[in-house]
Amino acid sequence: MKKVVIGFFVFLAVLLAVAALVPVLFKDKIKQTLDKEIAKNINANVIYQTDDVSLSLFRDFPDVSLSVENLAIVGVDSFATDTLAQIPSFRMGLDLMSVITGDELKINSVTLDEPKVRLIVLKSGKANWDIMKPDTTAQLPADTVASDFAMAIKKWEINNGTMFYDDLSIPFGMAAYNVNHTGSGDFAKDVFDMDSKTTSDRFTMTYDGVNYIENGKLNADVTMAMDLDKSLYTFKDNNIRLNELPFTFEGTILMPDEAIDFDLTFKATETDFRNVLSVVPGMYTEQFKDISTEGKLSFDGYFKGRMVDTLMPGFGTELKIINGMFKYPDLPQAARNINVDMRIDNKDGNPNNTIVNVRQLHLDLGKNPIDAKVLVEGLEPMKVDGNVKASIDLTEMTKVFPIEGMALQGLLKVDADAKGVYSKTSMPVIDADMRLTNGYIKSKDFPAPIEHLNMVANILNKTGNTDDTRINIQNFNMTLEGEPLSGRALIAGIDKPAFDFDIKGILDLTKLTKIFPQEGMTVSGRINANVAAKGKLSDVEAEKYNNITANGTMDVSNLNFVSTDLPQGIKINKANAVFNNERIELKNMSGHLGKSDIQANGTISNYLGYALADNQALRGNFNLSSNNFNVNEWMVEETGEPVASTEEAGVVEIPANLDITLNVNAKQVAYDNLKLNNVNGRVLVKDKVARLDKVTFNTLGGTFATSGTYNTQDLRKPLFDMALDVQNLNFQQAFNAFNTIKVLAPIAGVLDGTFSTNFKFAGELAQDMTPVFKTLDGAGVIKVLKAAVRDVKIVDKIASLTHLEEIQNFVIENKMIDAQIIDGSLVIKPFDLKIGDVQMSVGGSNNMQGQLDYVTALNVPTGKVGKEINTRLASMIGGTQLQAAERVTLNLKIGGTLADPRVSLASGSVKEQATNLVKDVVQSKLDDAKIKLEQRKTQAADSIKNELNRKKEEAEQKAREELEKKRKEAEQNIKKQATDKISDFLKPKTKPAAKPATTDTTKVGTK
Repeated sequence: MKKVVIGFFVFLAVLLAVAALVPVLFKDKIKQTLDKEIAKNINANVIYQTDDVSLSLFRDFPDVSLSVENLAIVGVDSFATDTLAQIPSFRMGLDLMSVITGDELKINSVTLDEPKVRLIVLKSGKANWDIMKPDTTAQLPADTVASDFAMAIKKWEINNGTMFYDDLSIPFGMAAYNVNHTGSGDFAKDVFDMDSKTTSDRFTMTYDGVNYIENGKLNADVTMAMDLDKSLYTFKDNNIRLNELPFTFEGTILMPDEAIDFDLTFKATETDFRNVLSVVPGMYTEQFKDISTEGKLSFDGYFKGRMVDTLMPGFGTELKIINGMFKYPDLPQAARNINVDMRIDNKDGNPNNTIVNVRQLHLDLGKNPIDAKVLVEGLEPMKVDGNVKASIDLTEMTKVFPIEGMALQGLLKVDADAKGVYSKTSMPVIDADMRLTNGYIKSKDFPAPIEHLNMVANILNKTGNTDDTRINIQNFNMTLEGEPLSGRALIAGIDKPAFDFDIKGILDLTKLTKIFPQEGMTVSGRINANVAAKGKLSDVEAEKYNNITANGTMDVSNLNFVSTDLPQGIKINKANAVFNNERIELKNMSGHLGKSDIQANGTISNYLGYALADNQALRGNFNLSSNNFNVNEWMVEETGEPVASTEEAGVVEIPANLDITLNVNAKQVAYDNLKLNNVNGRVLVKDKVARLDKVTFNTLGGTFATSGTYNTQDLRKPLFDMALDVQNLNFQQAFNAFNTIKVLAPIAGVLDGTFSTNFKFAGELAQDMTPVFKTLDGAGVIKVLKAAVRDVKIVDKIASLTHLEEIQNFVIENKMIDAQIIDGSLVIKPFDLKIGDVQMSVGGSNNMQGQLDYVTALNVPTGKVGKEINTRLASMIGGTQLQAAERVTLNLKIGGTLADPRVSLASGSVKEQATNLVKDVVQSKLDDAKIKLEQRKTQAADSIKNELNRKKEEAEQKAREELEKKRKEAEQNIKKQATDKISDFLKPKTKPAAKPATTDTTKVGTK
């Protein structure tokens, strides 16, 4: 017995050792297999780190648990900036024996913890989850295409997930939060039942920008019969509950190829009015459980047809509510007599064939009846026939339906009829009246109410022609703490409307936004306005301002505005504006943009065209001054979050539709790590381009004058073109402050002195607003006022090679240097120096990677350079010539980098001057660089031309195919018509039925 016990524990120890070793022994193999399968099957960027992959035999015993932490899947091409899935923890249960035998890895289970999944369909129908590569090996023998993975999944689980679905082609969207999902089914079999359970604490469904379900609770138990061979999936036992509305599906989904065939019906499984009331937006709150309800409902529908590309299945639903009632427990009155009879029907999935028929909608809010009927046929164009009538005492309404934190009074009457076709060129005949009398609004957040609120409005169109539409707000007035505001407005026509409006009174934004809070926005301040305008939009667009009547004044005081899009905030302490037809004159404006103080005055013209017409520019001329302006506060920083468009987060965009001149005068401006003093000049903004005109400032002890442009017409490739005039700037301070100098002229970091420059350069900016150096081109002059050269590695290497110790430390004064930037490289044209009896000429280039390619020629007395160099020179030019010459020119080649330079003797001469030797070499380099630049530009132009030709050929081929298709269809129609006529001709003619005999009553017999 003792041996048995010992043996058992030995066996257990061995088993535990094996269990601990298996993950270690097979981890690399599984990781390699995983990478291979991803590369072979997935057309997306699957991002994870090797250190985040782990194996365990204990977690899912007897399966091996493969875990991947911080897994992300990012799309490519159109979805390159979209994260399809972000999964903090992903776990697969692998069959242990499949791991040990190594034939194939069988996946038995999958678990995802807190995944975030975003599914997107573009307007073209392209989906971001379509990431599986096409099977190019389908025709190969089976034994050559075996995968290393077998998807024998038996169970799967999602814990606390977040799911988004956005279909821009419909447009339709869904969002589900706190999603928990479990499923089971043996995918190793061809026919089996799949069971799943799904819950979500918050479920939202949106169509065309309207939330039809908002923050609902979803609970779904579904069993489906799976036939993988036929790709046929049949709903069996299922129960889906949205809030308190339970419904069930019956039917099948068939997916034999890219198309999906639906044959589904659904219906509510309970018939209490309470169930459908729970899915009405705004109703399903914490109070819903205490609401009393009565009434019955029926709710059913279908989803039938084929879905492929832009083709949708047919769909329909029928909803009837009979004698519904609901009453909140804390309110004295109920909503009664709720009767709804409506149908939505679309037989073929074509949106234009959708029918919405609200045959009856009636409810009584306390003593206030509301009635409506509407029939909508099609979407584009939309045929409408409907009416709505309501007479609502707002005090009575709040006794039925709670409006938290707000008291309402007044009588609201609505009487509207519409009949006709709504399209781009027509609209229904409409007569809609709305009247609010003695309105009263009081918010709990502000003690003073809006009182004496009256409005009379009418929308009228008697012909169905859009230009015959009249929107007439005959009267609007209110008071807020005794301060009146009144106005009226008339708009006649839609496409080219005429307008006539005026507004007079005080808008206290602080009080109004407390009564009507604005999400993500804080506004306060007072506006005292007396403004009137009358005219036609056609005259505004033609800038015929003599035909427009506009005048008035506006005074602004203590205006503060902060929003999620403008967190820096804007504050206007005071501003006065005077209006006329053509312009607004702004006077005495003072305030802050963020933390920066501003003072401004000037004029704004074409403000009516900018406000009322499309694509008209707002023109203006302003004088802007500041004591301390912080530009850094307004620079947009990248957040690292994916963006949904091609516009990048780091680029500062110049607004469109502006034609503004700013005359700037700022005592101090903070930009990046610089402090700019005494900034003066003009900034012209037009067509998404900012132009600097003679902008001057002081910084780093130097004086700057600049002119140029910053162009954001293409946000993916913003451009700049600048001319700089800089005086008395310190080399090392310039190196530390300007990234361009660090990259193109790194030697500035080791020079001690000052320089001036007059330089022009242009190129592209990256998304972080730094220059794309390979696109830079420019030219100019650098004047070295005074520079001490000491402890510079290049010079030390030259001195070491030539034994010319005097050139190790020297001073350059008042030296003019010509330079060019070509294709991102700085080319220094030859310049001469004299150091003692050494005549030096320098020229060459360095690129943005810091590689040096310079030539230095030294003209020195013969024999001064040392024995080693003399020996090498004698072999190059001949010993006799060298001994006969008084001076010799050394041609040195400089390569490597500034930190690690390489200096070598390339040649020597007793005849050639140092300047000419360097000039020839540098000119050759310059010519080569220009040739390469032109070749690159030509290649880019050819590439664009080829792409345009390709698209043109594709369009022409598509047009030819379409014409051929129409030709064949016409031939078929002609043949069919001919066949029908022949058939009609050959058919035996049927005699007409005999007419019954009639008695001639007009004849009277005689006796």
